[in-house]
Amino acid sequence: MSVLMTLRVTGDPTAIEKLGADNGALFEGVVADASSRGLISHHFYGNDTELLVVDEWPDEASFQGFMENSGGQIQQMMAAAGVTAEPAIEFWRHLEVGDDVG
Repeated sequence: MSVLMTLRVTGDPTAIEKLGADNGALFEGVVADASSRGLISHHFYGNDTELLVVDEWPDEASFQGFMENSGGQIQQMMAAAGVTAEPAIEFWRHLEVGDDVG
């Protein structure tokens, strides 16, 4: 069963959007690498002071393998967003309670 990975960190969401607009190839490269390692879905979210990444992966090990081999691309993105602290990364499993929508 797949897992959701959430990565939450203080940073500038507007800066990430600008980086994506100015350097889409960087984001495309990271997504291509992640996809080759099993990434199922990926989304960035933000509020005034934080970034939230929500990914779906086949399992935790697939995400960990991606992070260990992602080179400096993730660090480049985080630096552009003014991130100086380590992100909080958590994994979530789907609970079968019979109320899924979508």
